[in-house]
Amino acid sequence: MRILITGGAGFIGTHLTSRLLSEGHEVIAIDNFFTGSKENVKQFLENKNYEIIRHDVTVPFSAEVELIFNLACPASPIHYQKFPVQTLKTSLLGAINMLELAREKNARIVQASTSEVYGDPTISPQIESYWGNVNPIGMRSCYDEGKRASEALFFDYYRQYGVEIKVARIFNTYGPNMALNDGRVISNFIVQALQNKPITMYGDGLQTRSFCFVNDLIEGLFRLAFSRSEIQGPVNLGNPTEFTMIELAEMVIKLTGSKSKLEFKELPSDDPKQRKPDISCAQKYLNWDPGINLSTGLEATINYFKLELLKSFR
Repeated sequence: MRILITGGAGFIGTHLTSRLLSEGHEVIAIDNFFTGSKENVKQFLENKNYEIIRHDVTVPFSAEVELIFNLACPASPIHYQKFPVQTLKTSLLGAINMLELAREKNARIVQASTSEVYGDPTISPQIESYWGNVNPIGMRSCYDEGKRASEALFFDYYRQYGVEIKVARIFNTYGPNMALNDGRVISNFIVQALQNKPITMYGDGLQTRSFCFVNDLIEGLFRLAFSRSEIQGPVNLGNPTEFTMIELAEMVIKLTGSKSKLEFKELPSDDPKQRKPDISCAQKYLNWDPGINLSTGLEATINYFKLELLKSFR
């Protein structure tokens, strides 16, 4: 198939590109390189089935494609809180432009939504039928509400125009190819630990997250994209094993052999206290389960960051 990936130079986009090219598909990647990296896509440039185009999804785009993965959007609080208007525009205008392209080309389209649509949840684990608890005017709303509105657009394009849609709600994902300054908790903890710096802990450190290794996520996205047309989602994709931030920090310190100590700071506004996906839909309809535990995934990620830190000091 000829497949378009928006945000194709990003963390998840490059892993998805590797998988699709290995399966023999043609990939067109578009990215404005706001958070994506040119370094990430160097490995694909000699592949005759790959093309990378600098483009911002807030501007309409056209290409002959059969499948679209809409991944474009800053996903780290450090990025989307610094540029909230651009983040919201990317979610909304990007969704509209890609849905229009899917409608025009009669292509299937997969939306990379997020667990953040659940906000600070009042139930656990979070199931797809839960409507969420989101502050619509808070510091995180540009991302949370942008993704919620994008989901609404996807289902409206399906109902009104018959566009073939798939919606994945992605929970915390980590692994090689994350940027050193990614700003999310695993990259922060690993970089701090490798440099023996204090590990920044917000609040009491008892808030929880569920971490999915990127290879597992890509398998879930792949299965959703090529699933039967009646499987539209939303489908939670994440690892349901839950860890407190203190447990994560202790594991990172142990695996890195770091001398880092925990440094507690004030909890940011609207920071969710709990994240744990109910993945029964993915298990039932996609026959998908994450297979890589946190310790194994962290080891691979730590090895990657060691090499990246060495490069940064050269």
